[in-house]
Amino acid sequence: MIWYPYAQMKNMKTPYRIVDAEGVYLKTGEKNLIDSISSWWCMIHGYKNRELNEAMKSQIDRFSHCMLAGLSHDPVERLSEKLESYLPGDLNHFFFSDSGSVGVEVALKMAMQFNRNRGADRRKILALKNAYHGDTFMTMAVGDDEDYHSAFPKNPDVIHVPTDIPELERVFREHGGELACFIVEPLLQGAGGLRMYDVSFLEKARELCDMHDVLLVFDEVATGFGRTGNRFVSDLVLPDILVLGKALTGGYIGHALTAANKRVFDGFYGDSKSLAFMHGPTFMANPVACSLALKSIEIFERDNYLSKIKRIEEIAKRELLSFHDDRIADIRVMGGAFCIEVKDGKSLEGFVDFAYNHGVFARPFVRYMYGMVPYIITEDELVRITDTMKAWFRK
Repeated sequence: MIWYPYAQMKNMKTPYRIVDAEGVYLKTGEKNLIDSISSWWCMIHGYKNRELNEAMKSQIDRFSHCMLAGLSHDPVERLSEKLESYLPGDLNHFFFSDSGSVGVEVALKMAMQFNRNRGADRRKILALKNAYHGDTFMTMAVGDDEDYHSAFPKNPDVIHVPTDIPELERVFREHGGELACFIVEPLLQGAGGLRMYDVSFLEKARELCDMHDVLLVFDEVATGFGRTGNRFVSDLVLPDILVLGKALTGGYIGHALTAANKRVFDGFYGDSKSLAFMHGPTFMANPVACSLALKSIEIFERDNYLSKIKRIEEIAKRELLSFHDDRIADIRVMGGAFCIEVKDGKSLEGFVDFAYNHGVFARPFVRYMYGMVPYIITEDELVRITDTMKAWFRK
């Protein structure tokens, strides 16, 4: 029996069964559905991309996997060389893993051990209110969303702060010397409700982290590769540790990257084995994943995806921001993401089937009807999504 995610198995709705997918479409055999959420925000090139298919097949024909411990291979070496020039600043020390949650776990472990290695007694972590960083235990601890993790106790060593500069300054005044790191989803909080905030908060966070000797960690698993309209938010404000996932492989297979700057890396470098970072996912730097990542980055750069994302943002703003309904609390758009937040989540009940009947796959949650579309989407396809969202309130 399949145990499905985020569902009460006793009364869950029968899932749509997909038999094929191509471009922005998921195909059930009865309907072609525009995927409005890019299969949890990762399929930036859509489905059945010829170049990604070939990159994957070509590597599989050579070898599909080998462990990274004691071994190396061409795909991870080429990807690392590409990332050194591609990522901002000196985020050029790369630890690979197999999912975004694990990539965040790695980042948090790095931050904690970095401080231990230098003899600093810093055991607290600062995170945002309404944060979501994954479902493993440490990522749950820094998360702040009761809708996902209410069954588990809060971690007393984690402080949550709103995206409010005066409150951020207060927390640093009171706890700056205790903090190992400050972890954020920069500019766009995904599963916490598609919450969007200004870059000035991140600029102040960088300033305060420098002032109090605290590592700044950006979880760009969802925001990386253009989702906010920026290539990476790290291009605007430079963190000490950066986590990428989801779109890293074009969404084809799970893989993640935790990139650290030289100062963090040097904190583990020395003669003593006790300084070493003791972590090693089986599938880290999987050669198929690395080959896909290289090709995905090539397509992203070559086809000027930032211009595609800018056009998505323009269309979404045009179609949604002037829309009004008494049940709507807020409408917001940023880059390749848009959201209608309702006042009462009950007003979204039935929308999944309504969207299906209109040829759109949607997955609203709590009070949020949203889109995070593949970047290859056409204007007509995007308008079909926004028209379906508006039609729900007009029915």
